[in-house]
Parts: sequence; C-alpha cells; structure tokens
Amino acid sequence: MTSTSQRLAAIRGGVEPARHNARTIAALTGNPGCARRAVLDCAGVDKQRLAAYVDYAARFGQSQFAITRGNVFEAQVKANGCAELLGLLRDLLDLSVPEVSYDDLESVAGRESQDVRYSRAKALLTRAAAQADGAGTLFDHPLLRLEVAGQQAYLEPDLIAFQHDGLFHVVEIKSFAVIDGQADSGKVAAAATQAAVYVLAMREMLGEAGYDPEVVSHDVVLVCPRDFSNQPMAVRVDVRKQLAVVRRQLTRMTRVDALLAELPADLTFDLAPDDKGVPTRSPASLIAALEKVEARYSPECLASCELAYLCRHEARGCTAALGKVALEEMGGIDRVETALAIARDQQAPAEDQQEAAELLRAAARLRAELISGVAG
Repeated sequence: MTSTSQRLAAIRGGVEPARHNARTIAALTGNPGCARRAVLDCAGVDKQRLAAYVDYAARFGQSQFAITRGNVFEAQVKANGCAELLGLLRDLLDLSVPEVSYDDLESVAGRESQDVRYSRAKALLTRAAAQADGAGTLFDHPLLRLEVAGQQAYLEPDLIAFQHDGLFHVVEIKSFAVIDGQADSGKVAAAATQAAVYVLAMREMLGEAGYDPEVVSHDVVLVCPRDFSNQPMAVRVDVRKQLAVVRRQLTRMTRVDALLAELPADLTFDLAPDDKGVPTRSPASLIAALEKVEARYSPECLASCELAYLCRHEARGCTAALGKVALEEMGGIDRVETALAIARDQQAPAEDQQEAAELLRAAARLRAELISGVAG
C-alpha cells in the first residue's frame, strides 16, 4: 500500500517540499477548516509558485521599506549586548538582574548549518533550564525546530529567551508602533500567534530533554516603538489561546490520511518541468486539480494564503466570500443570489433559512426607506 509520505510526494510532484517557518506555521491557524490549504501544506507544495503559474499570484508581504525599518529597530534594541532591552525586561517583569550573560546564536564559529546551530541552541537552552553555573540569560537568534506534517521546520525568533530563575520568556521585536497605548489589532494578533509557535517549539525542545515544558512562559514579551518615535516599549502578551490553536492545527495536519482518502488517487500538482526547469503542464489542468480539493475561502485569507486570489475567484457569488460575520448571519444560505431573492420576496426560504430570511427582509425594508427618504 502506498504510504502517506509517498502520496504527499506524488501530490507535490516529487520535488523537495517547501520549507515552513514561524510565519507560515502561524498562517495555518487563520483558516483551519480549509482542506485545500491543509493538503497543500502537508505535502509541502510551493503555493506561491503554484499561484503565480495559474495567474493568481498573491499580493501580500512586507515592503522593502518595512523590512529595513524593522532591521534598524531590532539592531537598536539589541545594541550593546541588549542593554536597552534588558532595561525594558527589568521594568516589565519587575526583576532584579545583577548580571546578564548574552549569547548570539546567529552563527556558530562561522558555520551556518541548521543542524549545527540547532544543536548549539539546544545545548545552551537546556543548560539554562538546568540552572547550571554560568548558564546564559539572553539568547539571541537561537534556532528552534518543530515538526509540521512529518517535516522538521527550523524556526528563528528575534530573541528567545530571557531566562530568569528557571523561567523563560520569548521576546518578539516588531517595528509597528504603539500609539497612545494602542496598536493595530491585526498586527498584534499576528505577532502573538508567531510568538506562540516559538513557545511551542521551545517547550517541545525542553520537554524532550526531560524538563517541564511550563518553564517556558505563556506570557511573551512584545517590543515595539512607542508613539511616533523609535523609543522602544515592552508589553506582556498572553498567548495561551494561540498556543491551543497552533497545537490543534498541527495535530490536524498529522492526521492528513483522512483528507487524502477523499481525493482522487492520481491527484498531483506536478508542474512537469522540462530539462530546463520550465513547467509544461497547462495552468487549466492545475486549476482543475485544485478544484478537486475543497477550499473554505474567507476575506481574511487574502492576508495569509498564497492561493487566496484563486479561491476568492472560485467563491464569487457565495455568502462565505462576504466574510465570517455575513456567513454566520446568512446561516443556511450559501449563495448571494438566493439571499437577494429571499430579501425581495422572490423566493420562499427553506426551513433552516427562516431566521436569516427575517434579517434579510428587515434589511431590505430599511434600504427601501433610506432610498425613499433621499429621493424625497
């Protein structure tokens, strides 16, 4: 019998699987009910290349200006052995830290191998968990690892772990501003989910080494510029909810067999490249293959999934394309034209559509009154 790994390899076309990182793992939580995304991510399909080839390329990502600004802010916060960051941590966590040991794990004696970097990070972090003499306190750019659908994904936080009295805090440094005590809720949520991925990875690392995973705090530290200056500030963010969501989605991906059982045995997203690496498979054939895997589109996908524009095109005319709130209000009504016909009393609602029908008719009456008032 064909194994799951062989089936997934056939789905992606036999090429090396696309690598996951903290951002892509965090993005998995945005729409956990989407079978299409689950299958493609489990198989390691390069969704960005696939979307571009079928002419529905994603249009999201950080600008070069934002990346540069983020790098400058991070360098400022970490200057002089993270002196400024340490001051923020002392105030936020109400700690007295007379001495700090700083370890930069971005490279290991000039060797950039991920396995070498991971081994070094694991050795230092487990030593700190054991509270050995001379163990570190601040660990900059350690490499962590997390299994995603049978693949080991390497993760690199901005700074993991401020360790004090046996408790670790993940620190995330972001360049979006906190103005008058408020920050963009979407950016804060994304940062919290990404930090939760790091917390989970570190808990698994220490748990495998025999330590209590709870020594990694569920409270992460988010460092951002204050107001319109580059002056950093730190806040504590509880990521227990995000941890639960990430765990649930990763568990679902390990049970991909149930999803594969519902798909055609010959399904593949192989681009069939020629000797020069140029794809020979027709875009129409790939779109037809994608249509065999159920998608669950919502507008939020546009910010996190490379195939969102294709899925939005497919979902045109569906109430789901209007967003989660509209979908919930339209319970039992899948198509926009059906909702409009019910609102205009041109179609009788089904039994499970009665509640939504009342809302639609009320909205239609209100719209008619407003139009009448403007015309009058």
